This record gives sequence, C-alpha cells and structure tokens, in this order.
Amino acid sequence: MSLSAILTEAYNFFRNHISQLAALTVPILFIQVGIQLWLGMEIRGADLENPQFGASHMAAMMALLLVFSLLIAALTLFLEIRSQGHEASTALILKTSLNFVPGLLLAGVFSGLAILAPVMIFAAFGPLWLIGLTMSIYIFARLAYVNFMVVVERLTPFEAIKASFKFSSPIAFKTLMVLMLYIPLSLVGGSISALVQSLGFPVQLIVEVFVAFIGLFVNVALFRLYMVSRPNKVDEEA
Repeated sequence: MSLSAILTEAYNFFRNHISQLAALTVPILFIQVGIQLWLGMEIRGADLENPQFGASHMAAMMALLLVFSLLIAALTLFLEIRSQGHEASTALILKTSLNFVPGLLLAGVFSGLAILAPVMIFAAFGPLWLIGLTMSIYIFARLAYVNFMVVVERLTPFEAIKASFKFSSPIAFKTLMVLMLYIPLSLVGGSISALVQSLGFPVQLIVEVFVAFIGLFVNVALFRLYMVSRPNKVDEEA
C-alpha cells in the first residue's frame, strides 16, 4: 500500500473516531502536559550556576514516564480493538492498559538509550555529531514499532525491541516519512504555545493538550502502516 493511501486511511480513522479518541486520551494528556509544563517552569526558574533538583522533580519525571506509557498503551489497545472490528468502553481500555505499562516503560527506556547512544557518542568528536544524529534517526525509525510489539504481539521489552528492528527493515523509509510528520506538528505547536504563553498557565495547558492530541495522528498513521505490513504473527526466529 502506498504511503499516501496509508495516511488517507489514518486520517479517515482519526476523523471518524475523534470523539472516542478524545475521551480516552485527553484526560491523560492533561496530566502529561501539566507535568511537562511544571517541569519546564522549574527548569527555567532554576539557578543556571547552581541548579538544584530535588525529590519532587524526580517524582515528576517518573510520573511523566508512567503517564506517557499509559497513554501509549491505551491508544495502541484502542487501535488494536477497532482494527479487529470490536468495541470496548473507555474504562475497560484504561483498565486493561495498566497491564502493559511496566513493559512499555522498560521498552521505552531501553529504546531511548539505543536511539540516543550514537548522537551522544559522536558528539564527543565535534563535527561528527551529525553522523551520530543520522544514525539515531535511523534507529528511531527501526524501533518505532516497539510499543505495538509489546501491546499487540504481547512480547517482552527485549523481544519487542528485537522484533521491531526486524519488522521495520523493509518499511524503514515509509516509517521515517510518517515520523517526519512530527516536525511540522512540533513547529506549529511550538509557535502556538509561544503565542499563548503570556495568557497564563490554564490557557497554555489547554492549547498544548490540543496540539498533543492532534499529534496522536502520527501514532495512528504508524499503526496503520504496521497493520498493512504485518504478517499474521511477528515471529522471533533469527
């Protein structure tokens, strides 16, 4: 299936299920974005010469990771259920999603380390950081399906990382093109957020939640690409 067809189907799905998606994800996004904004204010207000971050900041970071894992679990589970033609209540999806949070959290940490490693290593060699960035972007595309492997395929974090890397090999370019949608969304979202920042925290929170919700379209498009490229069962044979 062509990339344009995948994006069209993802758009139609997002539009047709927008109320269900909002009921499921917006409450979680309010918590996630609220924590992010608070951490941002704490960082901006910190003494640059002697920054101090206490237990509250560490707790907020851990809560942010847990909330994000819950968001991804709930969204992926909803996409899986709807792709099979089934219905499920928001409460049931959220309850079931809790089972996947530990696996997604671990998979996210290990995937993040693998993605950041090249750019951090090559940054030590001056201009070579660009090579590291290119490698990190490529690894990001290859590991883009880890969450689906955990939730849909019910794999362990390490199995999911291995399966995503293998699965994404023939569709790495298409995956990268879908992920590139984050760039215009981030630019537009950042510009809007900067414009409303002076209006106060509540307005900024609402606007950034809206932008984050629209950004979930990338996950929907990625899931559609995953489904049309997926065999009956992702095997783990070498």
